[in-house]
Amino acid sequence: MLQVQNVHQYYGGSHILRDVSFTAEPGKVTVLLGRNGVGKTTLLKSLMGLVPIRSGSIAFEGREIQRMTPYERARAGIGFVPQGREIFARLTVEENLRMGLAYRSASTPIPSQLYELFPVLKQMLHRRGGDLSGGQQQQLAIARALAAGPRLLVLDEPTEGIQPNIIKDIGRVIRRLADTGVEGVGHGPMAVLLVEQYYDFAEELADAYLVMERGEVVARGPGSEMQEKGVRQLVAI
Repeated sequence: MLQVQNVHQYYGGSHILRDVSFTAEPGKVTVLLGRNGVGKTTLLKSLMGLVPIRSGSIAFEGREIQRMTPYERARAGIGFVPQGREIFARLTVEENLRMGLAYRSASTPIPSQLYELFPVLKQMLHRRGGDLSGGQQQQLAIARALAAGPRLLVLDEPTEGIQPNIIKDIGRVIRRLADTGVEGVGHGPMAVLLVEQYYDFAEELADAYLVMERGEVVARGPGSEMQEKGVRQLVAI
């Protein structure tokens, strides 16, 4: 579904991404690991068109998208949950969810299946996003990205600052999205690209893993081999 080939990216004179190549497939969670500052968030911003790449290609469902705007990539079927959530604090939960449907008709209903994934959101529809806990805000950010029915979901450190019980809930949702998608929203099993610092969470979910160092992918393989290959030690701070 997603094919990244030989991507290079620079900030000024600094070479941030170095010949990065990988794929993300439907029905699988691809986990991207690495210490702080190795280029993970820059890579996601490049995938979403928030920063340009210098060379290489990014293809989604067989179509090159590296020259598309961020909103064109979103319309093509890529959902993005940024680091720090970036919800609209002054808007209600319902209004935040509607932002995920912003390019559709104003009469388009919010998919009820989102409330099955995250029941707390239905209870708090009219509460302002800024009044939610960190974990609730993270659930809102994921639901907002899912509202338009993406086929690829990109998540940047969804467990950051989240209490353990909600981390488990988010993990269950990510697994369900990869396995079956959300009935009535999207088109069956999704591809999930997950950037994560919490190693145990990443290992539990990973169907495939990538490790980055200094802007390069230095290790990759099936998620089932992470322990055997010593991936925890590779990413330890």
